[in-house]
Amino acid sequence: MTTLTNQRSARHAVLLAGTLLVAANLRVPATGLPPLLGPITDHFGLSTTAAGALTTLPLLAFALLSPFSAAIARRLGLERTLVWAMAAIALGIGVRSSGWEWALYLGTWILGMGIAVGNVLLPALVKRDFPGNAAAVTGAYVLSMGVVAALGSAAAVPLADAYGWQAALAAFVVVPLAAMAVWATQWRSATTPAPVDAQAQPPVPIWRSALAWQITFYLGLNSTIYYVAIAWLPSILAESGVSAQQAGTLHGVLQLASAIPGLVLGPIVQRMTDQRLAAALAAAMSAMALLGFWLLPTLSWLWAVLFGVGTGATFILGLTFVALRTRDVAQSTALSGMSQSVGYLLAAVAPMAMGALHDRLGGWQVPLLGCAALAAVAVVMGALAGRNRQIAA
Repeated sequence: MTTLTNQRSARHAVLLAGTLLVAANLRVPATGLPPLLGPITDHFGLSTTAAGALTTLPLLAFALLSPFSAAIARRLGLERTLVWAMAAIALGIGVRSSGWEWALYLGTWILGMGIAVGNVLLPALVKRDFPGNAAAVTGAYVLSMGVVAALGSAAAVPLADAYGWQAALAAFVVVPLAAMAVWATQWRSATTPAPVDAQAQPPVPIWRSALAWQITFYLGLNSTIYYVAIAWLPSILAESGVSAQQAGTLHGVLQLASAIPGLVLGPIVQRMTDQRLAAALAAAMSAMALLGFWLLPTLSWLWAVLFGVGTGATFILGLTFVALRTRDVAQSTALSGMSQSVGYLLAAVAPMAMGALHDRLGGWQVPLLGCAALAAVAVVMGALAGRNRQIAA
């Protein structure tokens, strides 16, 4: 009995470590690029819209592949699917940093496909393996995402200054390789994230649920404003007179701040009877920060921290809703795929649209105001999604 218990504890520890390592890969390959857009744009002579496409491509991959991720996991097994997803991220990083313009876009697309699979399967993994601690584990993996992304953004410019932008981009490959090493130990397990065959699907399609749409828009609008900020914050700050080094640091500060809620929010959410106030306040913080970047750019440090905390808390709450508002892992997987697909489709359009709007109007004021309005809508969606109820079976 003791041996069996020790084996289960060891596998549980490996799954937790693997969960955190997969989470570490879900932002840094994409968010480590924006601080380097300046030298990359100069090297290839890219327009603002073409540069924005580098941020949009992963989001399009998220949107297009998310609905199929659960089916891939059913065929290959959850553990093997995650290994292949991490391999795709590593391959994409290698191709992207090879030095050709076409490879820059192809590699970005490939790593985006790997991230898409991880995005969908990670909430299902939490629902399957940590059902009693979903909020706490979700907070921990969002913390992992934020810390690694922050380190990547802060290190990108110094690495590029020392070794060139290609080496700086290539350095991110250590993160998916580490995740592959852990998940490879689970290769023979090949378990599915849920019994999501046709008979196990919810009788009422998840796409017809109002609550599912509220959660989807809450996550989707948050992703939209987050990726606009990730794509263009260095440019926004540069127009305010901030140096490239400071802009890269603030870019990292924003992402580090997005990890802060992961330290405290999980246990708090676990004790709440509902999350309406918390969800609304988190989105309101993001709206306030976006207005702050527009009206008081001299306080950019404050707005970067406030925006990071707001979007980080919103992300944790939205992912927690995927677990709390569903009745089983099958429904959770379906909702995760829906929210990732629709949410990232919204987010994919925004960076290019805001970049084009900036080019047309010659400033970031209107794009920032538009993003603040989207955050205000997320406040309403959060108040609705935070009610203590579940999606109908």
